Amino acid sequence: MSSRDSYLKSLRPDILTKTIKTEMSSEEYFQNKVLRPIIKFQNELLIAVFLQFCTKYKNVFFDLSTEKKILYIESSITKDSKLRSSFRDLIIGLFSVEEYSEYLKNASALNKRMTGIIKERLISHVQLLSESAPTK
Repeated sequence: MSSRDSYLKSLRPDILTKTIKTEMSSEEYFQNKVLRPIIKFQNELLIAVFLQFCTKYKNVFFDLSTEKKILYIESSITKDSKLRSSFRDLIIGLFSVEEYSEYLKNASALNKRMTGIIKERLISHVQLLSESAPTK
């Protein structure tokens, strides 16, 4: 294993809530072993990217009710391919070479899992996102 790969893996937080089981699909294993730790590690940056996206689009997000903010997050990630690609790139850039090879075998399914986890993470931080509204 290269020093880059070792270093990247050492940066990731341990996530004990999702256990690795033998009956897991390869996608679920990859999600719990690779995607979740990287997404948790990148949390602050993912939030910053989303806040920049909201600011770019006239701060509409910050004036919405909590329920509508959740819908806005879901809709933005689903419909805006640039935003979705930005999030994906932030995660893929922290793969080891071996993990990247594994990712390529089933990129479409893993991209859906990645997007779902990022949506969940942003939704769970709606209050923080609301408090980060730019001053008018």
